Amino acid sequence: MDAVLPIAARRVLVTGADGFLGRTVVAALAALPDIDCVVALDVREVPAMRRVPGVTYAVQDVRDAGLSTTLKQHAIDAVVHLASIVTPGPGSTREFEYSVDVLGTRNVLEACVAQGVRHIVVSSSGAAYGYHADNPAWIDEDDALRGNAAFAYADHKRLVEEMLAAWRVDHPALQQTVLRIGTILGTQVHNQITALFEKPRILAIRGCDSPFVFIWDEDVTGCVVHAITSGRTGCFNVAGDGALTLPQIAALLRKPLLSLPASLLKLALTVGSRLGVSRYGPEQLDFLRYRPVLCNKRLKTEFGYVPKKTSLEAFMAFKAARAARGPSTP
Repeated sequence: MDAVLPIAARRVLVTGADGFLGRTVVAALAALPDIDCVVALDVREVPAMRRVPGVTYAVQDVRDAGLSTTLKQHAIDAVVHLASIVTPGPGSTREFEYSVDVLGTRNVLEACVAQGVRHIVVSSSGAAYGYHADNPAWIDEDDALRGNAAFAYADHKRLVEEMLAAWRVDHPALQQTVLRIGTILGTQVHNQITALFEKPRILAIRGCDSPFVFIWDEDVTGCVVHAITSGRTGCFNVAGDGALTLPQIAALLRKPLLSLPASLLKLALTVGSRLGVSRYGPEQLDFLRYRPVLCNKRLKTEFGYVPKKTSLEAFMAFKAARAARGPSTP
């Protein structure tokens, strides 16, 4: 799966195009002189203020059986598949998230094969490796993808990667680039991880350093664009150099570190979840203490992309952006 495509992609469709990452990917692809067509696909209508000139916008669910027709209509030769449920909304169910993450990906793959699409770039995640006590200190692409049944996102990313592996065998004409992305930081990023850093104290589990690897959002976009323009295929961890532990993060933020025993945190999360005062349950303990720490050697040496920011530089840029907007920013 490490071959180079003989002909560079010229007509690209992006799923999840109005998501945080999708918007920047669409804009970056549209700016390339060798790309003739960019189709931005999203389940909702993209507001006019967020539309990029020259881009074709289409409203379609990735689970829609008509996706194959859309690919044919625009003569698409490469697909960037970003659509997935990262942070479930209110009322979301595991069944719904599975249908989008896993069944939606299967539908995209089937449509690509049906229409002779030559290349698909898929945004996977370091979460596919899972949050496990016996994770290697640094995880590379040969390590097992174990996910976690307790975390829908990690479980679904594992299932998607298993599907992709099977399709590489059964449908080799559809070449794949799979990007296992670490924790994304950027000037506008707000997610479950960044929420931890905005608390008055940085919560840690006693005896666990919980290292984080970060990747700047512009580097993630850069990796996607590099995959499309170079045709480089394979599975690659996407992370900046180095890692930061929670004690280091607390020091950089000049905030106190609240280090609690795992047993106490587990009890608090269990009670909070049962009382409905917390959206997180006791499974979050493993999410925090057994972080998959991604090695980016292959990203640099085989894929050919060197992140512009290290984990530390990405975190400091994130911190500076937050400080510039003031404490009222969520």
